[in-house]
Amino acid sequence: MTASQDSAPHGPAPTRRVVVAAVGAAGIAAALSACGGSDGSASEPAGSVSAPAGDGGGSSGGRKLAEESEVPEGGGKILADAGVVVTQPKKGEFKAFTNICTHRQCPVSSVEGGTINCPCHGSKFSIEDGSVRHGPATEALAEKKITTSGGTISLA
Repeated sequence: MTASQDSAPHGPAPTRRVVVAAVGAAGIAAALSACGGSDGSASEPAGSVSAPAGDGGGSSGGRKLAEESEVPEGGGKILADAGVVVTQPKKGEFKAFTNICTHRQCPVSSVEGGTINCPCHGSKFSIEDGSVRHGPATEALAEKKITTSGGTISLA
């Protein structure tokens, strides 16, 4: 026996398919971690806040999202914990959309200038209906059903 045969591992060597799959999985993991990255700024982007403490209760139906007064007219508020962006395109009119970009599933990071903005590749979505205002995204943000009562915005 040669020295290389004595030190060889027991069992078959990995196939090319296994190696390619492992490398592909590592690449996907790296890409996904890049989507959640920061833009390097020390402060939160305008309109970006956490979900308020409230009656989460483990169910999304009826969950309090925000007070109407917390959502600026012509802008919006990102509620990352709830997975929602609440906007107020016109005084007293509130809309809600998923906070995940339809291009590469990055979380959106700001609501400014009438658009909901994704930091990963520059997609912008309308605060009025979630439609794409600037690509590369080609699909609108999914609308979320909300209710307003007594100045409080909740998931329907």
